[in-house]
Amino acid sequence: METTIRNASLRDLSTLLHEQRVRSLDVVAPSNKIRSENGYIYLDGTEAELTDDGVMPTEGKYAVSDVFDDGLSTKLDIPRAYLRRMRESRTDILDATVNGWLHGGAVGHRTSGLPEHTYPAYGKPLMLRLFRGDDGGTGFARALLSDRYGINDNLDILMAALDGVRAAGVEVHIPQGGADLTERRMHVRVVAPQVSVLAPELLANYRSPFDGGRSGTGRWMPDHLLHEAQSDRDTGQVFAGFAIRNSEVGAGAWKISPVIIFRTCGNGTTITADAMRSPHIGAKLDEGVIKWTADTERKALQLVTARTRDAVATWLDPVYLQSKVDAMNEDASTKINDAPAVIEFIAKKMLYSDVEQKSILDHFIAGGQTTAGGIMQAITATAQTVDDADEATRLEDGAIEALALAGRG
Repeated sequence: METTIRNASLRDLSTLLHEQRVRSLDVVAPSNKIRSENGYIYLDGTEAELTDDGVMPTEGKYAVSDVFDDGLSTKLDIPRAYLRRMRESRTDILDATVNGWLHGGAVGHRTSGLPEHTYPAYGKPLMLRLFRGDDGGTGFARALLSDRYGINDNLDILMAALDGVRAAGVEVHIPQGGADLTERRMHVRVVAPQVSVLAPELLANYRSPFDGGRSGTGRWMPDHLLHEAQSDRDTGQVFAGFAIRNSEVGAGAWKISPVIIFRTCGNGTTITADAMRSPHIGAKLDEGVIKWTADTERKALQLVTARTRDAVATWLDPVYLQSKVDAMNEDASTKINDAPAVIEFIAKKMLYSDVEQKSILDHFIAGGQTTAGGIMQAITATAQTVDDADEATRLEDGAIEALALAGRG
């Protein structure tokens, strides 16, 4: 089954999330019921799930995601690089290592054979987030988490957040390519084209780097504006928007963040300082299959709806948008005299890869804005070209911090 989708429509994202929900399974199990064999994770003796279709076993074989391996590394204190090496080339050592830490064991005396050293099992219940396989076949182990992890599923978060948008009474658009789902996170981009201001100082001398055969994804550009003539977009106009994000696998809280979208190129810059978030922390869960009551789910999602409604009412306002543009202008006007050196400095601070550093320099040159504001635009333009949706978001989230580094030296 599909587990990810990139630059998708809201409809396609929603369809995939519904398909995943049918297969989803959450089990809290003691460590002695979890084992590794040939690199797969097996559940043995775990409680079956009662569904509308009958009793469904939870025991069985599950392929392992990178995110699940992150959980193994964290919970069992196995270095991540070593775990990766074992999975790639020595699953026999991987099995022995994982099972040894999960189950404990004893080492007999060299001559008597009696136990000389006894090693304890992991001893704590663990939550496994899973997808069922087809017809009882191999499933998919998505994540290994604490039994206190608070579940907020992507589909529920998305629907609750969109209810909050409707309650705010502001017209918004989700671009045709405005949704991503990775193994770690859901990203949904929302734009309000009617909430706009002019930012001539922030965009002075800037031109879209996506002319001349270059291309971006249109991550943020509203559908009806994406293909308009470049001359029509070069007005210095910026739109208000926001990002909805969530992780089902422990890779981040539910989060909603305001975003400034630049009409010239469709770049999006996140105002991370004003973001609202809610971590996935819950009460201790009992062993077995997890099923939330309707009342528990309703209360959690009502909070998401209310917080989204209040945030949208604040952020999708020209006064708020203008205040953020004004705050960026001073740093953005700083002249950049040695772009390669400044970008290298920022790349080290922000932990950008060599490939990303080169792309930022290329987009800076193509954008023609030889100021700190041009570096910010080059970073968010690079976000439109990378394949990894999580990395694209990281670039957009760090753009204002990079602007400050470039503007203040």
